[in-house]
Amino acid sequence: MRKGVLRPGHVQLRVLNIEEAIKHYVDLLGLIEMDRDEQGRVYLKAWTEVDKFSVVLREADEPGMDFMAFKVIDDAALVQLEEDLIDFGVSVDHVPANELKDCGRRIQFTSPSGHRFELYAEKKYTGKWGIGDVNPEAWPRGLKGMKALRFDHFLCYGPELPATYDLFVNVLGFYLAEQVLDPDGNRIAQFLTLSMKEHDIAFIQNEESGKLHHASFLLETWEDILRAADLISMTDTSLDIGPTRHGLTHGKTIYFFDPSGNRNEVFSGGDYSYPDHKPVTWTADELGKAIFYHDRVLNERFLTVTT
Repeated sequence: MRKGVLRPGHVQLRVLNIEEAIKHYVDLLGLIEMDRDEQGRVYLKAWTEVDKFSVVLREADEPGMDFMAFKVIDDAALVQLEEDLIDFGVSVDHVPANELKDCGRRIQFTSPSGHRFELYAEKKYTGKWGIGDVNPEAWPRGLKGMKALRFDHFLCYGPELPATYDLFVNVLGFYLAEQVLDPDGNRIAQFLTLSMKEHDIAFIQNEESGKLHHASFLLETWEDILRAADLISMTDTSLDIGPTRHGLTHGKTIYFFDPSGNRNEVFSGGDYSYPDHKPVTWTADELGKAIFYHDRVLNERFLTVTT
């Protein structure tokens, strides 16, 4: 049941060197720098996104994710969702408006998996970059690198998948699009969505809590994925795996690392889902094919390296 949560809104990533990170996310991924603040944080967006920012970079001593945010439909929904979270037993913190530049007030909470999430209702509307909203051109000139279309989803590693599922489905209104089950029928991976997308957030069972596996950005075509692979080699960027196809979601994909060690994905295509669809199920004995459909072999680094 929809509870007023619209879509992914932004993520704040920790990076070791802010200028190296900007070069990676702007020159390679193709995000656009929109602003900086007094804390030294840098605000980025992809060109099709209509709000001011979707990625915030913060220089820190270790890489990883500070938080991921979801936008809700209005302030009344934000008030109701806060009540629902408290009733569920989740502690909620308040962040005032403009703590992130041009973003309204936010409520923050920690999932049973150990990840920090937040909800907000308002952010400055800037429209699609370079083309506007009236008689827009097909795409803006001046895009760099991979020309990412949007920040799409996050994959998190952590424990307590059943409780995390309960929070996201029964409190926040997500639904299960795809899953991986172990031989005993326990869910060890869950792909949750708010829309027709295969996932807006995903969780994989892991003993250590609060870990980031990857932040994912959408490209338009398979040819764009191949071009991204060329750019990764041209810039001597650390490659994880790909280009290839997932069995899970059937998206075409490539994984690589930013200079701080945070894993990125760019992908294209993939399945769609509606709330009346039964979840697609993979079994753990086919996990290699589920993750890397062509090779059907697991990359150990893909399973173990997180930030």
